[in-house]
Amino acid sequence: MNSGDRIISVKGIGSKTAQHLTRLGIETVGDFLEHYPRDYRRYQEPVSIAHMQSDDLEQAAYKVILTESPQLVKHGRTTIVSLVLRENTTAVQVVWYHSPYIRQQLRVGQTVVLYGKIIHKGKRRILEHPDIYTEEQYASMRRSLQPVYALTEGLSQNFFIKTMHLLLDEAVLMPDYLPADIRKNYHLSEYNYAIQQIHFPKNEEDCRMARRRLVFDEFLAFALSMKRLKKENHQIISHYRIGQTDKVDELIDSLPYRLTGAQLRVWHEIRKDMAGSTVMNRLVQGDVGSGKTMIAALAMFAAAVSGYQSCMMAPTEVLARQHYENLNRLFESFGVKTVLLTGSMTAAQKRKVYTVIENHEADVIIGTQALFQEKAVYAELALIVTDEQHRFGVRQREQLAMKSGSYEPHVLVMSATPIPRTLAIILYSDLDISVVDEKPADRLPVKNCVVGTSYRPTAYRFLEQQVRMGHQVYVICPMVEESENMDAENVQDYAGKLRQVLPEDIRIEFLHGKMKPDEKNRIMEHFAEGKIHILVSTTVIEVGVDVPNATVMMIENAERFGLAQLHQLRGRVGRGDAQSYCIFIHGQDNQKVKERLNIMLQTNDGFKIAAEDLKLRGPGDMFGIRQSGSMIFKIGDVFADAGCLVEAGEAADSILQEDPELERPEYAMLKKKIAAGMQQRQDQVVL
Repeated sequence: MNSGDRIISVKGIGSKTAQHLTRLGIETVGDFLEHYPRDYRRYQEPVSIAHMQSDDLEQAAYKVILTESPQLVKHGRTTIVSLVLRENTTAVQVVWYHSPYIRQQLRVGQTVVLYGKIIHKGKRRILEHPDIYTEEQYASMRRSLQPVYALTEGLSQNFFIKTMHLLLDEAVLMPDYLPADIRKNYHLSEYNYAIQQIHFPKNEEDCRMARRRLVFDEFLAFALSMKRLKKENHQIISHYRIGQTDKVDELIDSLPYRLTGAQLRVWHEIRKDMAGSTVMNRLVQGDVGSGKTMIAALAMFAAAVSGYQSCMMAPTEVLARQHYENLNRLFESFGVKTVLLTGSMTAAQKRKVYTVIENHEADVIIGTQALFQEKAVYAELALIVTDEQHRFGVRQREQLAMKSGSYEPHVLVMSATPIPRTLAIILYSDLDISVVDEKPADRLPVKNCVVGTSYRPTAYRFLEQQVRMGHQVYVICPMVEESENMDAENVQDYAGKLRQVLPEDIRIEFLHGKMKPDEKNRIMEHFAEGKIHILVSTTVIEVGVDVPNATVMMIENAERFGLAQLHQLRGRVGRGDAQSYCIFIHGQDNQKVKERLNIMLQTNDGFKIAAEDLKLRGPGDMFGIRQSGSMIFKIGDVFADAGCLVEAGEAADSILQEDPELERPEYAMLKKKIAAGMQQRQDQVVL
């Protein structure tokens, strides 16, 4: 059997199972083998309930003697089997959901091993839905590593384990496409051995080595494809030479504030690109509040006064509308026409805007994905401004070029994600990079505090005080609604709680990603207009509107967010003249959580925070679990595997320096893999 064989050809997989696998992106045997475990169960020595540590966050095995019979209780439509384990002064509640048959497996006086994770709900400790083993059963699994796979409806862990064993036992071997000298230089295991050990490792060390090899492969193919794409980009002739920038200097002089040195430096880099002989593909990386939008405005204004069109795509309609209003005010006195195009417009409104765009009656077009998905035909689209969430591959740029006269436009990508430069030059190696590493001098730094849940009454009084001063507040919760499986605050209940403890005249609303777009837009607009005093939200507001009047960001269960994400959320405040504050409330009272969150007190610099986060989340913390859900890698994590990413980038440089076209025979498989990756990046959004 070969890696390219269709998955339906595997024994035991029929058409229905193949359909389920397709939902996971598995269509071939190779795809199945590359469906890596998302975690491993480690069967360590069982401990007693009395020896449980208060800050246990991982799954563990507990050896217990049952002193009472389990009870069957109903909670709404949920059936719960519950019992309480007691040892000395320690008590832990054990619950199983939707599993009434569990009662038949347990009897008073029996000694069992329960394998699961203890969570804290207030002062209660709960062991949720643990697996049940006899002492003999558990002893047979001691110190083994059992893979845990991501599933979809209709597929089980047993199915993946059984089928994976079947394929590996049949020796579905693939040639190792990494040359021996690269494997030696970077201490990498052989590919087929790595595939075997990633699924069924003999021990933790073998699993680490296997994972390192597979992560390196992903990063190397990515780095090579990005570097080759950059080479292609630098060969695209520019048909939009934007060189008339005297008017831009007039615009800069008319601003009511001075641009920072970093803004001016980056603008000069962009101006040089747009006036050059090849198409610009540049990333502007800057911390929240560093003034990236103004730099984009200068680029679009330069395109307009040179006789061309430009467009800016925002991630939400509310933000698109805000950009439109701000840019329209900025440009109108210079005779530059700005229009807005969003998906929620009526058909008649869209037709009117289409006509304006096609007839070049508009110079700057602001909108959402409707800019490219709708029927708009551009007159001479010379510049596209977007953010890192909507990066375009080659295919997208070609499609846009067809909308604007067959010539490829300049592309400017804006990023507020604080990625250390060592990683950015690899992740964005198809783009030239500019960094806005300075903030406006008149911005007051946000004041921060890290506190436990006992601080809430004081925090609520502070929120009321800020509202009485005419300001507004964000409150962030990690969940949309209450969950049986997670002890964390949710926006719906929390908004209700605030309405009970705060005066009735303080207007409180909640917002989350499951709402309909019209409802989300309405709430964000009302908050931007000051009609809502306190907005309780999930991280959906991370990319939101600019509300200078918002002075407080309070984040519940702050330990559940990454430091970079906490910094992005904090960036929603501190945008006006008034002093702003960020309150990080942690729900888990342990030292590691406090030390991690205290980093947020030490600096407001997103790049420093990212560097500290990198140290905390080093490769030692990374064992078979992919932390980052935002990247395109199957197993690699750009933060936890940062060292491996840098090494892969170095290897890519040395390979291309020695053999730019990858013509050596041993590079044949590697070249094929890179080509497949480049095709994927041309067809899809890159990051």
